[in-house]
Amino acid sequence: MLGAILRFVVSALVLMFVGFLLPGIRVANFTTAVITALVIAFLGWVVEMLLGDRISPRSRGWVGFITAAVVIYVAGMLVGGFQVDIVGALLASFVIGLIDAIVPTELR
Repeated sequence: MLGAILRFVVSALVLMFVGFLLPGIRVANFTTAVITALVIAFLGWVVEMLLGDRISPRSRGWVGFITAAVVIYVAGMLVGGFQVDIVGALLASFVIGLIDAIVPTELR
């Protein structure tokens, strides 16, 4: 349970960093970032259940990159206080993928 909470806090901090760093994405506050992280995790889970592991946002390659961008863009439509355009979603997908490759967010 503590691992899941830590993962969402780290994800929210990454979202806040990405919102500060990139054009086309805006996060109102930390609470919005946590809610957005939860929504992105849920949408990612739904994508995995519908399309399989090879299309998941965690997979490598173009399909995973585009899937993650779509998930981020849809989260922007669902969460108030989180605004993202297409370019912002693509940039956020790239930067979050880089950060996820460098900083592991899963406890083993």
